[in-house]
Amino acid sequence: MDNMHNNELWETARRRAAFKKSLTSYFLVNTFLIGIWYFTTGGNGQHFWPIWPILGWGLGLAFQYANAYMGTQIFSAEKEYEKLKNQQP
Repeated sequence: MDNMHNNELWETARRRAAFKKSLTSYFLVNTFLIGIWYFTTGGNGQHFWPIWPILGWGLGLAFQYANAYMGTQIFSAEKEYEKLKNQQP
């Protein structure tokens, strides 16, 4: 039983570390894209095209965050079982 819990903790730690790496990449790459936009347009109000990768990648990052930090609580079969068990008379 302890080995199963250790495996779950290891998997959670792995997902959280992967999220942190992805978040760092997200900020670095999007900062670079904003820099390209700024230096090529002068930031004078032309179409802010970096918004598209920021939004698209941000949506994927939100799902990765949910999986890493809330996945075990939201999608827990044990939690659903307890909820159903408590609803019975």
